Amino acid sequence: MFWGVDVGSTYTKITGIDDKKNIIDTAVIPTIVNQDEIVKEYLSKKKVEMLVSTGYGRYMIEEALSCPVISEIKAHAKGAHFFAPKTELVIDLGGQDSKVIKLDSTGGFVDFRMNDKCAAGTGKFLEIAANRMGIGLEEFSRLGFEADKELTISSMCAVFAESEVISLIAKKESAANICYGVHESIASRLASMAKKFAVKSEHIVFTGGGALNPFLRYLLSQKLEKEVIAPAHPQLIGSIGAALAGLEVS
Repeated sequence: MFWGVDVGSTYTKITGIDDKKNIIDTAVIPTIVNQDEIVKEYLSKKKVEMLVSTGYGRYMIEEALSCPVISEIKAHAKGAHFFAPKTELVIDLGGQDSKVIKLDSTGGFVDFRMNDKCAAGTGKFLEIAANRMGIGLEEFSRLGFEADKELTISSMCAVFAESEVISLIAKKESAANICYGVHESIASRLASMAKKFAVKSEHIVFTGGGALNPFLRYLLSQKLEKEVIAPAHPQLIGSIGAALAGLEVS
């Protein structure tokens, strides 16, 4: 079995594949302290021929399990190409950053753009806004479809953007309209990065936990005028890419 571990800021994703690239085993585990010990314990019960780590915590896994590492850009490129071989562009929305990756025909990355300076352009802002409104993330991801007003949240900083949400709540703006504004803010940032790259493919692959959000997928599709598709388990794409990298060098 060939394993990939993607240690993100919110969750750690683990994927095991066989030598025919079939996905055999997966796990999504909250990222907490001593995450290297948790991963080590999980894999101790598995057959491991090769392990590759990626994500923010990749060097922690490298040290604990003596495995090679690859960048999350390379991992997401490989994973997205595996899911959709003809895609040229990947949008990844995680808890701590967002990134857009341009691919070549083999799944290698040509260039990328990343926002890791402020939570306002990441999945964390969705969580902050949903919590502030007392709404679960799953409900929040669909509520924007019910909006009857296209609100705009203009602040580039997560702290000030949250203040805008609080102000809208105080003005008794509807939850659906506020939800629209929050999603519009993130979709605009992602679309702006994506438009830096010229692509011919008719679709764009959306990965990371943010890709589970149907309203965000809808807004991105509208802004980019392309089909935005998400794998069945978009949060696993980085770990799949890492596992594939391990298979390639074995």
